[in-house]
Amino acid sequence: MADVEYFLDETPGETRGIVARGGEYHALYIERSSDPVQHRRGTRQIGRVARVEPGLKAAFIDLGVGDPFAFMALPKNIRLDVGAKVEITVSAEPRESKGAVVKYVGPASGDVRVLEAGPSVRDRMQSMAGDQLMTGLPALRASLEAEEAALTTVFQKAEFGLDLSVERTRALVSVDIDYAPLPGRDSRKGREAVNRAGLFEAARIIGLKGWGGLVVVDLAGVYLQAESVNQAARQAFAPFEDVAFGPLSRFGALQLSLPWHGRPVDEVLRDSVAAPLGVVRRLNLAIHEDRTQPVWTLEAGPQWSNLLKPLVAELGPRARLVIKEQGAALKVSKG
Repeated sequence: MADVEYFLDETPGETRGIVARGGEYHALYIERSSDPVQHRRGTRQIGRVARVEPGLKAAFIDLGVGDPFAFMALPKNIRLDVGAKVEITVSAEPRESKGAVVKYVGPASGDVRVLEAGPSVRDRMQSMAGDQLMTGLPALRASLEAEEAALTTVFQKAEFGLDLSVERTRALVSVDIDYAPLPGRDSRKGREAVNRAGLFEAARIIGLKGWGGLVVVDLAGVYLQAESVNQAARQAFAPFEDVAFGPLSRFGALQLSLPWHGRPVDEVLRDSVAAPLGVVRRLNLAIHEDRTQPVWTLEAGPQWSNLLKPLVAELGPRARLVIKEQGAALKVSKG
């Protein structure tokens, strides 16, 4: 297996980019056909000042796609009035109930509009992978495996005696590194190894899940060498932009802060349309895996009819949609 592999899964309704290193998934980028380009990171556009909050030294910007409005920190010596037009770029996409975060470029005029769209998932993957980008059946399988990994919270690595938990609350990301002593290994050296392995694994998982904000790491043991722990943490989180590291506490806890750039992957995978889009992906996988079966059927309740009809049609003549009674389970079957 190649050290780094790149996959692009373009299932109707949802495009996914996946990055794997050494056989483990490090990134899962998800973009839906319904996502407004105005929310895409890197999009340059003209917005309208909807509200100014002097206490926050910020303004809320109408991007033309409704609530929630984008948040923009006001640069020094810049005064804006409600209704003013500004040129902005998106630095972080919406998440939960929060709108996009945008950066001020300068004053503008004219209608609220997109000037230049930010890179799509396809653009980003092609930029990273070039002609090494894999599509089709390998990408579909990688997409589903990466999804499963992104929804997992507990991880083990027996060779280090590592038992790792990574979870997110409203306030922070909690990382708990536990050590299961291995026979014949020095306990102190074992804890050093498991903490290093745990930091690298936590960084991989947090990147895969697309999380940001405050991260608190509960390391194995309390009498730790701060210098070696901080060095390992900086190496583990080197792929992240603008990481701020806090000191190692006497209780063996390390704090760091990661910027938010996009909507958390687990939030996307659990929202109201995740299930019907997921069953379209399973239908696409079935069609790719079994070329001998002439037709595959997706059964769904009437509440999903308008969403699923165009997506199933995009899969071609081997895909069929059958609408059942209200509340029917989403199901893929032969014939």
